[in-house]
Amino acid sequence: MIAATALLSLGTSFSAEAAAYLFWRPPVFTGTPVKGDEPGLGLPMPKATAKETAAHLLWNMRAGLNVAALQCQFAPALMTVRNYNEILRQHGEELNGAYQSISGYFKRTGGKAWQTALDQYTTRTYNGFSTLYAQMGFCETAGSIGRDALDRRKGDLHTTAETRMREFRNSLVPAGDGLYALRLSYIQTNMQLPSLDAKCWDKKDRLRKACGGTA
Repeated sequence: MIAATALLSLGTSFSAEAAAYLFWRPPVFTGTPVKGDEPGLGLPMPKATAKETAAHLLWNMRAGLNVAALQCQFAPALMTVRNYNEILRQHGEELNGAYQSISGYFKRTGGKAWQTALDQYTTRTYNGFSTLYAQMGFCETAGSIGRDALDRRKGDLHTTAETRMREFRNSLVPAGDGLYALRLSYIQTNMQLPSLDAKCWDKKDRLRKACGGTA
C-alpha cells in the first residue's frame, strides 16, 4: 500500500484518480507459476517450440511493463517509467534474445507474410494490457513486478515472468479495494485472448464479431 504521508506537500495538482490511489489497498492477484503456453497468458502460438514459448512469455511481460510505464504515471511512487527503462538497460540482452526467438517463430510459421504477422502480434500483445476499470490494480502489480525484475541478475528475467505473469494477467480484472470484502482474496482467471488468424481481423485491425469482437 502506498503511504499518504506526502499528500499535503503535493498541493492540488493531483487528479482525483491519483489522490484516491493514495488511500487504496490493492487486492491480492496472486497466481501460480507458468511456462507460457497456459490459457489466458497471451496470444496463441501454435507449434511453438519450448524456447519460443518462453520468449513469448517474457515478451508479454515486457509489453505489460511498457504499457504500465505509459498508463500509470498518475502514481509516481510506483516508478513504472524508471523501472521499465532500467529493466531495458539491465536485461536488454535477454529481451533481445526473446525478440529474436519470436521473430524466428513467425519466419518459420508465417510464410511470406511473416513480418506482417509479427507486427500484428506485437500490436495485439500491447492491446491486451490496455485497461481502464482495473487500472489501479494493474499499476500496483506492474510496480511490484518491475521491482522484482530489477532484483534479478542478468539472464534471470525469465524467472520473474514465470512466477509473476499469471498475477499480471489477473490484475487486469477489475477488483474492489482490498480493505473491503468485495472479492475473494485469490483470483484465478482464464482470459480468452483473440486469435491471430487473419480472418478474425478487418483492415483496421479490429476483431470481427465471428471471433468474439465487435467489428
